[in-house]
Amino acid sequence: MGQVTRRGFSANRDFFSLSWRHTKSWQRLIVPYGPTSNANGKALFLKTVRLKIQTLYEKTMFHPGILGLFINPYYFARKGLAIHIRDLAFHMTGKTLDIGCGTKPYEKLCPSSQYIGLELDSEENRTTKSADCFYDGHRIPFEDAHFDSVMINQVLEHVFHPDELLIEIRRIVKPGGKLLITVPFLWNEHEEPLDFARYSSYGLKYLLQKHGFEILESRKSVNDLRAVFQMFNLFLNQKMKTANGYLNLLLRILFLSPVNVLGELLAWLTPRCENIYLDNVVLARKS
Repeated sequence: MGQVTRRGFSANRDFFSLSWRHTKSWQRLIVPYGPTSNANGKALFLKTVRLKIQTLYEKTMFHPGILGLFINPYYFARKGLAIHIRDLAFHMTGKTLDIGCGTKPYEKLCPSSQYIGLELDSEENRTTKSADCFYDGHRIPFEDAHFDSVMINQVLEHVFHPDELLIEIRRIVKPGGKLLITVPFLWNEHEEPLDFARYSSYGLKYLLQKHGFEILESRKSVNDLRAVFQMFNLFLNQKMKTANGYLNLLLRILFLSPVNVLGELLAWLTPRCENIYLDNVVLARKS
């Protein structure tokens, strides 16, 4: 064992070098000495930085704050949904099933004892989504009355036979169980060709009541001038999108962020509109 000296923890400098004068600030870690080890330390550092940036970016996409104002092309829509879901997520208790969970962006808002993500079974979903289980698009793979609550966000418009899905949701929810559902009313076609419908507040209410759900609360997200600015930014984002992610980010900052800022300002000065809005947010209970 190497003797401890004032020059470092170990006298064997083949293993550790603690000379801070000869390292960059990001390399100021206890790392193995030598060119290969320095390269590994740099690679680890860069990987950690990329992961932190990716995590921040994903959070900004679904829970946009000040940063989202400048880089999120869906700023108004995602901000509105996050506000309403945060308000209503305390109803998601016990065992919760998130249908079409994606990356589970709202899981931390729910006080569930168990939170399970469900996705359609496909190679892409198994690779890119954070689902705990997958299904064939017909029968949800759980027994009757298994869940206390169900969340389904921005999914129903992609379901060609919504009655079949709601029958399955009613089957797996306990009596008195809660359903939190969001669905777009004003939005562009997306995830083509699997985009089949848009729902008014009346259409969604009818569909839920038809399948034995009592409406506890119905909200219209972004029901003001910001809806118009959001649609304009969708247009800009589609027309300016390139194959270069860094260039896309720069274009968003230059062209989309001024629209977001102007939309926020004008929304303070103009009245709300109850029949022009982006999304429906509904809390229902199995009756």
